[in-house]
Amino acid sequence: MQITEVTRDAIMDELRIGQIWWAGRLDELTFLARLYPLDEMPSYDTRFNTARDDIRQHRENNLDWEDEWVFTDDRLELDKNDEKFLQFLAMTVHPVVRPNRGEALELAGMYNRHLCMDGWELAEAAQISGRPVFAARSSLTVPGPVRQITKHVSAGDVTYVAQQITRMETAIDTDPELAIGTAKELIETTCKTVLEGIGIHVDKKWDVPQLLRETTKQLQLAPDSVASTAAATDSIKRVLGSLGNLAAGVAELRNSYGTGHGKATGTSGLGPRHARLVVGAASTLAVFLFETYNERAERQKLTSTNSRKGTSS
Repeated sequence: MQITEVTRDAIMDELRIGQIWWAGRLDELTFLARLYPLDEMPSYDTRFNTARDDIRQHRENNLDWEDEWVFTDDRLELDKNDEKFLQFLAMTVHPVVRPNRGEALELAGMYNRHLCMDGWELAEAAQISGRPVFAARSSLTVPGPVRQITKHVSAGDVTYVAQQITRMETAIDTDPELAIGTAKELIETTCKTVLEGIGIHVDKKWDVPQLLRETTKQLQLAPDSVASTAAATDSIKRVLGSLGNLAAGVAELRNSYGTGHGKATGTSGLGPRHARLVVGAASTLAVFLFETYNERAERQKLTSTNSRKGTSS
């Protein structure tokens, strides 16, 4: 899973074109000192002994090195060492470097669009003061449906949904209970987003099964909405009816084992394999609902366009 030159160049181009400063709120020396032992690294300027003095001279005193110098400096190895490159990217979205949560998530998302082509991604590994701390990991182990969700979410909702997905994915192996709790939240978010997009008032008292019933009703997915003349009617109704059972099951697991509820001392929790099952199921449901909602919106848009054309003619 080597990071190719194409991927590195694409990320550098995005930073350059978007005028995104890699060091964020820090100066370059402070940023790099979090990743490298600058005082132990050699200087390329014979007047100095260490990389720290070298960098200070050419980036602070003279400013005669290009802004992108870090990507080609042999000492930093960002152009040939995958591990150092990924650590560098993760540091650019660290809360100390980029404290704005939205900016950090957006930048991490940009990195992941390119890194995923080589089988890597930055995922939330921890939090500092409620802000995500990212670390690199293989993206080949991430359930397919999870990665698809953000493709179907509007720009206004993608940040929050992305946070849930990242938290859910990262927690599967390290904190299964958190993954299960977040899976339930993802279903809630999906239903609320779809209903609000349709223009339906969401009652705060609705639990997950109620939210899903109303969502499937509005999307005409409820079992009773399937025409009796449709082919394989019984099979379709069973599949659609299972949506409600899936949502209820996730909610019950969250109440019993997920985050958000106190449990007696000694309670045995679920493992990563259970969390992976719940995350996969919740993600598949979310993708299905978002796809159906978007398809419905496109049909309405097409109908409206054809209607206007008919009126004008």
